[in-house]
Amino acid sequence: MEKVIYDILLVAMLVVSAFIIIAIFMQPSKQDGAADAFSGGTGELFERRKARGFEAVMQRFTAIMIGLWLVIGFALVVLSTR
Repeated sequence: MEKVIYDILLVAMLVVSAFIIIAIFMQPSKQDGAADAFSGGTGELFERRKARGFEAVMQRFTAIMIGLWLVIGFALVVLSTR
């Protein structure tokens, strides 16, 4: 029974890993701020702004997927030590 649970969690971890990669690639680019940092312009580099709309959704989705990935990884470690 533990082998079946282990295999299911392993597949779930691979699926969640793919979702994390996709979510990171879909996040809006913030290259303007980094370019300003190297060119000497202050721009919005030190301003704190709240993410809104699609950006906020993608940040939350990515955070949830990473949390799920960590929980699954911990469960796999626990199961593999038995």
